Amino acid sequence: MGVDGKIQALNNAIREAIPHMQEVADENPNAQVLVRALRFSTGAQWHITQPTPIADFKWENLNADGVTDLGQALNMVAEQLRIPPMTDRALPPVLVLISDGQPTDDFNAGLKTLLHEPWGKKAVRVAIAIGEDADHEVLQKFIGNPEFQPLQANNPEALKNKIKWTSTVVLKAASAPTSQTEDTQTLGNVPIPKAHDSNTEAISAGDIW
Repeated sequence: MGVDGKIQALNNAIREAIPHMQEVADENPNAQVLVRALRFSTGAQWHITQPTPIADFKWENLNADGVTDLGQALNMVAEQLRIPPMTDRALPPVLVLISDGQPTDDFNAGLKTLLHEPWGKKAVRVAIAIGEDADHEVLQKFIGNPEFQPLQANNPEALKNKIKWTSTVVLKAASAPTSQTEDTQTLGNVPIPKAHDSNTEAISAGDIW
């Protein structure tokens, strides 16, 4: 992630998405939106250590190099989705996995631990693949729904668009679920509007990853 400007593009994209997330949250004051972030490379650690109200959320630049300990990251997420600290009544969590490579530890064990938790199983799980080296099979397992494929980003603009879509459309659907229609697909029992260009985005001249 630390090469080819990927990590800086990720930092910029998340920072640009924050105002849009705040607008979506403001539209539904009955839902409390809290944000956390976890960094994984050689080991895993919480980058945003506490659940933070979106109104107060600020993004500090993320750095990542070394290997890809995704299994450990999923174990840490699972710990936070237990009851407690979670309550048994809540809106489904939205888990967004962003990766440009392949896991180097036991991803399957981490995923099993995550899905063992009721809120891990009910979570809306979305994955964004950065570049052509991202492991789509792993990301698809994380999503757990063959009808919803990983979102592909091959340049900074595409990454910004995918993160904006995830942090607004998916957030809105999870915090105020609507009825299933022909233009929606279900993730974690939540109808999500289809990302029409996300699944088969063509590689353009601007693709650099």
